[in-house]
Amino acid sequence: MKPKYLYTTILYLISIAVCLVMVIPFVWSLITSVRPDEEIFMLPIRWIPSSLTISHYTKAFDLVPFGLYFKNSFYLAFMGVLFNLLLGSLSGYAFAKLRFRGRDTMFKILLAAMMIPGVVTLIPQFFVLKHIPFVGGNDWLGGGGNGLLNTFWAVILPGASGSFAVFFMRQFFVSLPSDLQEVSRIEGSGELRIYWNIYMPLAKPALATLGIFTFQAGWNSFLGPLIMLNDPAKKTIQLGLAAFTYNKQVDFGPLMAGALIAVVPILILFLLLQKYFVQGIAFTGTKG
Repeated sequence: MKPKYLYTTILYLISIAVCLVMVIPFVWSLITSVRPDEEIFMLPIRWIPSSLTISHYTKAFDLVPFGLYFKNSFYLAFMGVLFNLLLGSLSGYAFAKLRFRGRDTMFKILLAAMMIPGVVTLIPQFFVLKHIPFVGGNDWLGGGGNGLLNTFWAVILPGASGSFAVFFMRQFFVSLPSDLQEVSRIEGSGELRIYWNIYMPLAKPALATLGIFTFQAGWNSFLGPLIMLNDPAKKTIQLGLAAFTYNKQVDFGPLMAGALIAVVPILILFLLLQKYFVQGIAFTGTKG
């Protein structure tokens, strides 16, 4: 066998092995959600259940108000996407196409901020959101009330313009030619018009890719809503899945059913934007 074909064969075998590792947990969750309770922990493992049941899905909808939680999660994820696409693209355009003092230093600080785990900043965020003046019963010193806590804005604002969104859009705008900007300036266009009418239509692949990433992060967010939201009516789908764990026991059948239900919007979004997603990954980061 020629070295070229040998290399291709090895690459395909490794890809297949990685795919199996990624797919097997999902397949196991799907099988667990439709198999009887007594077969979930049966040894040796049986991949094909003796019978199929939808009782786990019925129980999941009985225990958790998925309609309300879906609504809350979708609102938080959608607002996160909206703010990140707008503010992330504005900041990314500024870092990529505008010349101003301290630009490179500010971008390096942004890169450094990306290395800080989100959990490290969670307590400072909680303190700031609780003590915002004149909000949630607070006085001008930020005391006496709860600020933005227990409101959706407490989850939306901290991630309204994430470091990753700015970096991602900056990398994409860098890959676009600056000649378009110069020509538009000569014709008398302002910077905002150049950004909105010239570069934003070209950034659809990057915006779609960033939208998928942001929506997925917002939809799967657990720790932020857990700390910021105490009202049961404001719980998200991820917090609702915790209802299947009680008294140090886990009801795996309904939990797997609920988890699969929670995955459906992400799968639909990816299928709808798959073309733009691939283009965005291909274009972004081609230039430094």
